[in-house]
Amino acid sequence: MSKKESPQESLNSNLPLINPNAAGIDIGADRHWVSVPVNRDQDPVRSFGCFTAELYAMADWLKQCHIETVAMESTGVYWIPVFQILESRGFEVKLVNAHYVKTVPGRKTDVLDCQWLQQLHTYGLLAGSFRPDDQICALRSYIRQRDNLIKSACIHVQRMQKALTEMNVQLHRVISDITGTTGMAIIHAIVSGERNPTKLAALKDQHIKASCTNIAAALTGDYRSELVFVLSQELALYKFYQAQITECDAQIEQCLARFPDKIDVKSNPLGKPKRRGKKQPGNAPQFDLRTHLYRITGVDFTQINGFGALTVLIILSEVGLDPSRFPTVKHFVSWLGLCPGSRITGGKVKSSKTRPVINRAANAFRMAAQTLCRSNSALGGFYRRMQSRMGAPKAITAAAHKLARIFYRLWTSGAAYADPGIDAYEQNYHERMVNNLKKKAHALGFDLIPQPTLGEEQYAL
Repeated sequence: MSKKESPQESLNSNLPLINPNAAGIDIGADRHWVSVPVNRDQDPVRSFGCFTAELYAMADWLKQCHIETVAMESTGVYWIPVFQILESRGFEVKLVNAHYVKTVPGRKTDVLDCQWLQQLHTYGLLAGSFRPDDQICALRSYIRQRDNLIKSACIHVQRMQKALTEMNVQLHRVISDITGTTGMAIIHAIVSGERNPTKLAALKDQHIKASCTNIAAALTGDYRSELVFVLSQELALYKFYQAQITECDAQIEQCLARFPDKIDVKSNPLGKPKRRGKKQPGNAPQFDLRTHLYRITGVDFTQINGFGALTVLIILSEVGLDPSRFPTVKHFVSWLGLCPGSRITGGKVKSSKTRPVINRAANAFRMAAQTLCRSNSALGGFYRRMQSRMGAPKAITAAAHKLARIFYRLWTSGAAYADPGIDAYEQNYHERMVNNLKKKAHALGFDLIPQPTLGEEQYAL
């Protein structure tokens, strides 16, 4: 009687080897454990430190073992140096979601973890996470740093607002933005020692709708010395972050200038931008971002309703410039976490909620979808129809899903976007409703007959 095979031996004998030259790495904060096939070295599991010299020694050892592809877990940010060094040495590196490999019980040591990763990767059972090329990663780092700077600046704006409110200076009641031209001029004057409400109100910009009398009344407050000191410090910190954002914008412009041209802007000039308001958003870069994006992509994504140049930049910094990384539009919206879920058990749909995904590109699509609530376009009509049916949160997700599909179509084809208009959308929606009613009536044995009344078509059974 032959010896009974263990489940692992049975797995090894039945599954084909997809990646015979595979290695697994268990990433740690101070040490990384690496496993290679047992026939490649007398010691198939080795430990390497986190210093750069040891990471290069790890790459040399993997070369000696004739390794071609490596799988590692995405542990914090500790995987980034290992990933970059191995990728620069020519290895195919797959970054694996830790949740997909930690659900197996019994493997609680670093040695067993790296061996388990190596075994799963050998049989092709691991899917790597998406990571754009190195040039896009550099742009993404600048964009994420810029977002962090904007969030930090917002904190100091809130503290300035708090100090003004504690002094009963109701500046925000008479102007919409205290960091605008009028607001900053008045705050600078308060910090400099001016207390006369009339003189402070005279600093208002000509475009401010509130009268000088109302502004002066709002600026009559209790200017306590300690609160003015807090206001001055928060103002200085806000100005510091604004300077940092300007410096970051210069780096972003230089980074974009190094991208190769996909279209000649001189021979194929960029069209006029859509009117999106009286002024640019306060956190928008001060250089010609729209032309840069058109030059490196060959598509003017800002023609899509809800998309500004900064929104497009955030999306491209996350998804890259190569649409082939997503084989179909379904792969793209699924990666974004914007498509309906499909949890089916026993032939019954248990849930169709979207997956909880933390994705900056998906957040940019959602922010763009929120701006469609008052848009006089086909996308605006779609958003309002979804909102009336499902409420605002689900309508935002549905509109973001549609925006992502439109983005992917332009991204892959290079075509221009043309808004059919809200009238065409409403007409198509009306026709779809009528066709559905006709089908339901026919299924019940009735016919739907149009009856013109007062110039409009009415339908009767």
